Amino acid sequence: MNCIVVDDEPLARQGMIDLIETQDDLFLLGSFNNALKAEKCMVENTIDLIFLDIEMPRVNGMDFAKTISDKTMIIFTTAYKEYAADSYNIDAIDYLLKPILLSRFTKAVAKAFTYYQLLSSGNGTVEKISKNFIFIKADRKYYKILFDKIFYIEALKDYVIIHTHNDKVITAMNLKTIHDKLPKNIFIRVSKSYVVNEAAITSFDNHTIYINDNEIPIGKVYQQDFINQYLGNNSIQ
Repeated sequence: MNCIVVDDEPLARQGMIDLIETQDDLFLLGSFNNALKAEKCMVENTIDLIFLDIEMPRVNGMDFAKTISDKTMIIFTTAYKEYAADSYNIDAIDYLLKPILLSRFTKAVAKAFTYYQLLSSGNGTVEKISKNFIFIKADRKYYKILFDKIFYIEALKDYVIIHTHNDKVITAMNLKTIHDKLPKNIFIRVSKSYVVNEAAITSFDNHTIYINDNEIPIGKVYQQDFINQYLGNNSIQ
């Protein structure tokens, strides 16, 4: 994947470059100290992934991210936790807090590469949603996915990724549309970017749902509805 780094701090840029050099799947096309310089590079080259700081002079990272093509994935790199919720509204692939550990960076890159491969391999379409399964058409075949095999559904720009027990399926549909067609007693909307199968939930706290090793953020506006529905459906009578 072609990538660039945008950060106004020289030491932070060098730190990102050092991390990128550890990843065989990344090819660095440039590092920039402001969004305007990065924009010029993005016009002249195909950029698959951008590592983007948030608090920068002139144009901050959040505002710049809103102008970036849907074909370019974004991983935010920042020292500030408070922008995390906003990053999901922009459909960022990940949100890394400085100082960034190699293990955490590698995990974020692996996630981006998975999505890069999914987007490059072609997209399915939802053909039918029944009472206990969904049909996806892809590669001239129809795939039947049982609801109880679905862990969660994740928004990725103009697509959704259906995460199952042993696979990921991407389809061209927004999250609201697919959630509206799914049974609400099974699938719960927990943020702008995620719908979860309540039966797959391992545990949760006020901010995060855990499904095995996956961490799903809970959006503030969805928090109380999720707790009420989940605990209501699983209460002991």
